Amino acid sequence: MPARRSRTVRPRRPARRAPRAKSSSASILAALDTIEKDGGSGAIELPHDQSLEVSHLDKVFFPGEGVTKGDVMRYYARVAAYILPATANRPLVLKRTPDGVGGELFFQQNAPESVPNGVRVENVAEHGEAQRRFVGGDLPTLLHVVQLGCISIDPWLSRVGSLDSPDYAIIDLDPGPSASFKLIVHVARWLEETLSEMGLHSVPKTSGSRGIHIAIPMPRSASYQVAVVTAQAAASRVVEQHPRQTTLERSLENRPRGAVYVDCLQNARGKSVATAYAVRAKPGATVSAPLEWDEVVDSLDPHQFTISTMPERLDRVGDLWRAGLKLGNTAAAVREAAQPSGKRRAATAGVR
Repeated sequence: MPARRSRTVRPRRPARRAPRAKSSSASILAALDTIEKDGGSGAIELPHDQSLEVSHLDKVFFPGEGVTKGDVMRYYARVAAYILPATANRPLVLKRTPDGVGGELFFQQNAPESVPNGVRVENVAEHGEAQRRFVGGDLPTLLHVVQLGCISIDPWLSRVGSLDSPDYAIIDLDPGPSASFKLIVHVARWLEETLSEMGLHSVPKTSGSRGIHIAIPMPRSASYQVAVVTAQAAASRVVEQHPRQTTLERSLENRPRGAVYVDCLQNARGKSVATAYAVRAKPGATVSAPLEWDEVVDSLDPHQFTISTMPERLDRVGDLWRAGLKLGNTAAAVREAAQPSGKRRAATAGVR
């Protein structure tokens, strides 16, 4: 790995820990456990006098690990204090795998006319029409989408009330078939250095699969166009400096062999990325884990973050995702970051 250039050093701040789980969490976990042992179907009592019907909790979602649908639901109940803020008020794109990781995956955008009490659905304008969308941020909705067969939780980058303004831009490092995870780590570090040189703070997390996601907090009222231009400005610099290891080529057939695709195209209204703390529908029951930048080193192993290990890590390090995004980037920094071309200056003219 080449020598690192000088960069802005930002003081490390402790992560804000999520509040302690309420006693109701223990009763939910116990109820899910009992239902799974008694045949897999029943009702769980939730806070605020709500209840939710669940079924087939004994179905194996991850055959290699013996992880069941009930295990996935219990995981989300355990980490609710972390994942609910990450998905709050965000429309959800459902990726349903009702037969587990070995079964068919299909997408669902629209919510049906009838949903259980407490499950949040909002009308979202899409293509000139109001569309019913599940919206994250509460426990009934979270557990209901798992009941529907969702393993991963995939929200928009923006929230109801400001759907045209993403809270952060995302860069998705997507490795080619022969690219190693060590190379992914190197590309992530090059991007962090570049973003820092551009005056921008960023937050890394494992994708839960083979890549790394890098979030760039956006100022309030920034558009998706601003988000994608900012991400592309950093990505272009890295690809120019490391053309053999990185690419902006979307087509797998046309990418350099073994290169990492630096994907900025998820920065669009209606697109989604697996949220922090989400389980992925991948062998190993791995989780998308927020990281400190000093954890992004050659020895990083994304397989260490799983449905089994993540709760203990959260108890130890707290909510790195929420703390990282809270640091934010100013409108002035975002404007300056995208200055190299007149086109980029025009795209960021509306940042306030």
